[in-house]
Amino acid sequence: MLSFFIGLRYTGSRRHSQLVSFISSISIAGLVISVALLVLVLSVMNGFDKELRERILAILPQASIQHINNIDEWRSVREYIIEQPGVVNAAPYVQIAGMAEYRRNVAPVVINGLDLSMEREVSAIEDFLSPEQLELMASEENTGSIILGSGLAEQLEIGVGDPVKIIVPRSATGELSPTVEGLRVAGIVHTGTEVDQSMALTNLATAQAVANLEDRVTGIKLKVTDLFDVEVIVYPIVRSLPYGFTSSTWIRSKGNLYQAIQMSKNLVGLLLFLIIGIAAFNLVSTLVMVTVDKQSDIAILRTLGASTQRITGVFMVQGSVIGLIGTALGLALGLVLALTVQDVVAWVEAVFGFRFLQSDVYPISFVPSAIRVWDLLSIAAVALFLSFFATLYPAWRASRTKPAEALRFEV
Repeated sequence: MLSFFIGLRYTGSRRHSQLVSFISSISIAGLVISVALLVLVLSVMNGFDKELRERILAILPQASIQHINNIDEWRSVREYIIEQPGVVNAAPYVQIAGMAEYRRNVAPVVINGLDLSMEREVSAIEDFLSPEQLELMASEENTGSIILGSGLAEQLEIGVGDPVKIIVPRSATGELSPTVEGLRVAGIVHTGTEVDQSMALTNLATAQAVANLEDRVTGIKLKVTDLFDVEVIVYPIVRSLPYGFTSSTWIRSKGNLYQAIQMSKNLVGLLLFLIIGIAAFNLVSTLVMVTVDKQSDIAILRTLGASTQRITGVFMVQGSVIGLIGTALGLALGLVLALTVQDVVAWVEAVFGFRFLQSDVYPISFVPSAIRVWDLLSIAAVALFLSFFATLYPAWRASRTKPAEALRFEV
């Protein structure tokens, strides 16, 4: 207990030289900044990971099964797919790639014809649609209307109620020449992801009419029990279907993005953990300076009968307390930054008139953040361990102080 109380007294004492006080402040500040940055960066990386899984994959299919000549009896195929292990539900869709034109503005478009009654079981698209847009998507009779992604609408400079021409190549319709259809823009949807740049939504009947498919569909999208096991789930289903059926999964379309996020998180995390190590080992120089500054105090304690273990404990306590303060302040600052980063970035974008992330370049158009308790615990554990480890040499050196030499020049 004596070592603990003396160590606490030394930590809070202001009777240091200016150099020692300055170095001690720098050590704590370095630890606070490095811990806070690590919390912030890992939270942003977790946010990208979360948005990929919960936002992008809530719109894009987790997996889909197509046929080289479209699917005729899609209802029976859907029922068969739903019965397979690992499949939660399935829904038909019609997908048409073409061009959208409005007043000489042209942009590529991917029209997705959906049956909302089944679509809501495999995706969260209705979370991004207004009640009016949901009514449009749910009505099979309300043909001739389309909902455009916000990025696509910006490219076309088009608004709600305006007519848009959809040019579909002959490969999609089976006609000898491209098909041109006129549709009315019934709404604009903003998901904050890259799909806003080319996505258009309409009900299944409208898409079938545009693509001249009658009652056929392009494919059937699946919702599976395990996102990361999707290939294992889908492959046997395709093998059991007749010739001509193929599949695609999110791992093939977005897997590289997910892997890039995970790799960036690991590399940046490692880099910032090393920065924490550098900040923690600044405690070595701080405590060495303190031991030099407190040589006479150490010598007096030794003459009073303090053992080398107690002297060692004094400086281990002091270094550990400094590490604890720096880690706690760093975690608090990092949490504040992680919780406010999205608002701060939005404010900076509004003030300076530019965007950090564009959905036509990056997968999402905002800076996400997701705080995970395990990350906080890992950061705190590493910072405290390194801080404690950094106290060992200065504490050992303090315990080797010889009273006679330390008090030789004391008056």
